[in-house]
Amino acid sequence: MRYAVPVVDGKVAEHFGHCSHFALFDVDETSKVIVKKEIIASPGHQPGFLPEWLAAEGVSVVIANGMGSRAQSLFRESRIEVVTGTLGDEPQEAVLDYLRGTLATGDNLCDH
Repeated sequence: MRYAVPVVDGKVAEHFGHCSHFALFDVDETSKVIVKKEIIASPGHQPGFLPEWLAAEGVSVVIANGMGSRAQSLFRESRIEVVTGTLGDEPQEAVLDYLRGTLATGDNLCDH
């Protein structure tokens, strides 16, 4: 499976649509090990574009801090799971914590 985490300056972005890059992680779901990590530039925030773009990149799960309800709906339509309210700032640790079932989350800070 492939996971995506929006980042700014190497840390989990506070707002999904305002990230500069995405950290993409390919994970062996059986062993729960990251087998590949890639940082790619965001193509920019255009309403409705990022869910389709990440789906084309093979992403199955997005782990984010804040994300608007419309983006979440578009991800669901693309059969991509969304986890919001991530409290940590390290993208790789967020994915590993999610895999272990220990990812700390709080409120989704995005209200649109």
